[in-house]
Amino acid sequence: MARRRKGRDISGWLVVDKPAGPTSTHVVNVVRRALDAKKAGHAGTLDPAATGVLAVALGEATKTVPHVTDALKAYVFTVRFGQATDTDDAEGKVIAESDARPTDAEIKAALPAFLGEIMQVPPQYSAVRVEGQRAHTLARGGAALDLAPRPLWVEELLLADRPDRDHAVLEMVCGKGGYVRALARDLGRALGCHAHVTTLRRSWSGPFVAEDGLSLQEVEALAGDPALDARLLPLEAGLSELPQARATAEAAARLRHGNPAPVVANGLDYGEECWASCDGRAVAVGRYRAGELHPARVFRDDG
Repeated sequence: MARRRKGRDISGWLVVDKPAGPTSTHVVNVVRRALDAKKAGHAGTLDPAATGVLAVALGEATKTVPHVTDALKAYVFTVRFGQATDTDDAEGKVIAESDARPTDAEIKAALPAFLGEIMQVPPQYSAVRVEGQRAHTLARGGAALDLAPRPLWVEELLLADRPDRDHAVLEMVCGKGGYVRALARDLGRALGCHAHVTTLRRSWSGPFVAEDGLSLQEVEALAGDPALDARLLPLEAGLSELPQARATAEAAARLRHGNPAPVVANGLDYGEECWASCDGRAVAVGRYRAGELHPARVFRDDG
């Protein structure tokens, strides 16, 4: 007989402004314990050294995680020129050096090549799976990996600051699945000088903004306090990137049982993904077809 998970049936989103050091999993566990939540997950891993938005989903909100991970996100990061590392960040060992340093004009001229849909080879030290094992595990064992390139959509990439000739601060807006470390590595190669990331901050992810988040210390200090519950955003926050349809109470009951039901929607195309609400609360996510929503995921009425 399966053991029942302990904790409260609590649903919503808590935005954490992650500090450098802890893993994303550690942050999720801190949030789950602080809220005594039965179920929790996050919308997009941040490396331990990275800071910024880590949106933690609780309960029924975990069903909306894919819509946040699919959304655009923004990063501010510092690139160190003249050195390549085996991890593509400051945590790794220097494996190549160069005395060359790019000018501001050369950096700006190189950036357009990294816009739009690009193909990116993940870092050797990454969470990509290779024959069932994580790449970082194999890399730590001394393996030299031939990782396949992956597509990444880069919406925007700007030179924001040039503190000195060794460093540049860049701002990027991109889709899911990319590695900022890999982009810095490839930029260094394109400029003929090597490069790696020294600081990385995710300033926003989909609807969630770092400045609206709690620090990890604040989460721990508010553990068990109703004030922490009050900081939860509704699960609907994770659906803000999708168009919304509206359902009657009768249609909502059908949708929650996984059955297609009529919805009221404006401007939706046949087959378009959307979510349905009833009295302001999310009922289901699915595809819109000829006036009906065909649900793919449904939300409990008490979620």
